[in-house]
Amino acid sequence: MKRALVALLFAGAAVLGTAAPAAAHNALISSDPKDKASLEAGPSTVTLTFDQDVQGGQGINTISVVDANGGHYEVPGDPTIKDNAVTAKVNALGKAGEYKIGYRILSADGHPVSGELTFTLTKDGTGTPTTPANADASAGDSGSDGGLPIWVWIVGAVVLLGGGVFFALRAGGGAKA
Repeated sequence: MKRALVALLFAGAAVLGTAAPAAAHNALISSDPKDKASLEAGPSTVTLTFDQDVQGGQGINTISVVDANGGHYEVPGDPTIKDNAVTAKVNALGKAGEYKIGYRILSADGHPVSGELTFTLTKDGTGTPTTPANADASAGDSGSDGGLPIWVWIVGAVVLLGGGVFFALRAGGGAKA
């Protein structure tokens, strides 16, 4: 019986110790243009590269390019996905200044991941902003906490606590005998 409980405790610890990689959300590893870059001319596309493949589907992934006044410059429609790279077409940019690239993608594990990058246009462009088809396309802070689901921690805690109580009672009972 004692060996079975020890095995159960080790199994619980193994589940907690190995579950993190499978539950990891995608992480942005590079972008074109690069975050905080200074550009003389606006890009015709924005490409974001992640550490894992990105799931596709109509209306699931979005990339926005927004100026300081909230004007949008991304071409409407879904970005192109090739493995772990997501690319969106961009219209000609407007006045010189800071632009934000917002994104929301469907991670390999099925969870949405969002974030924001910036770049500076140093010379005025010829474009004018458009109104986005979906006002929610511009993304804010990362929605990825990178952690495990809470139920995994609860199950692990119950298993470890139960094993500890069992051994404490057994040790206390063994001293009386």
